[in-house]
Amino acid sequence: MSAPPTTPRTIESVPALEAQRRFNFARDSFAFANELVWEYRHDTQTGRTTTIVRDPKPDYTLRCFVLTAATRQFFHHAHFDPSLPRLDAREYRVLIRRVLARSPRHVSATAACIRLPGFDGLRSFSAAFADLLKAECGGAWRSYVLRSHWRMVFPISRRNQAVTAARLQKTIARDGTAVVHLVLFPKLTINHGVILFGVNVIPEGIAFEVYDPNDPSRPVTLTYHCDTRTFHFPANVYWAGGRLNVIEIYRNWFI
Repeated sequence: MSAPPTTPRTIESVPALEAQRRFNFARDSFAFANELVWEYRHDTQTGRTTTIVRDPKPDYTLRCFVLTAATRQFFHHAHFDPSLPRLDAREYRVLIRRVLARSPRHVSATAACIRLPGFDGLRSFSAAFADLLKAECGGAWRSYVLRSHWRMVFPISRRNQAVTAARLQKTIARDGTAVVHLVLFPKLTINHGVILFGVNVIPEGIAFEVYDPNDPSRPVTLTYHCDTRTFHFPANVYWAGGRLNVIEIYRNWFI
């Protein structure tokens, strides 16, 4: 068996996406957040994280995988047209359900996309119809019954992560986005879904641009280090920062 790669393979054979089909964070992400059930407190001296239940209890929680799937479905199956007049909530509900009925594992041809009039993208649409989209995208239970969750219980090797980094580049170049599961199983310090939409080569390896449904205010960065074949995610309000494992999901029938 050949030695595992220490650097991701190139993607020169994958054609570049047309500009209008590239994921634009300010246009193609949700305006509202997947809210946190707990308030996290990270102790930088001990490395321990403690939690307390937020009070008052947030209204929209435990839906990171719901929002990542929905984001991908709108990106792949909807065409927003701001030149057309807006519809009412009842008419938009029908269109939303048609978009969400399609698979996040496939990409619709441009001509087959569902036309959503009155908005230039998901960000402006979800700002105007937040309650409608929250109701239609699905309940928190959908984040727990994904068929891909089986993968995190099995060992994840450094070779696997090198292959994953290379494959993610291809997926983003081909489809514009890749949905990933961030894990440290059997620890549950992070168990989260995000969308990758950009790739930048850096001295350490690769910096992937990330839409985190927990924070719709700005994109963040997931870094792959070639020398150690590990992914690193920066500290934020729910994660102390550091190394974790990455699983690409919605890439075939099994995962």
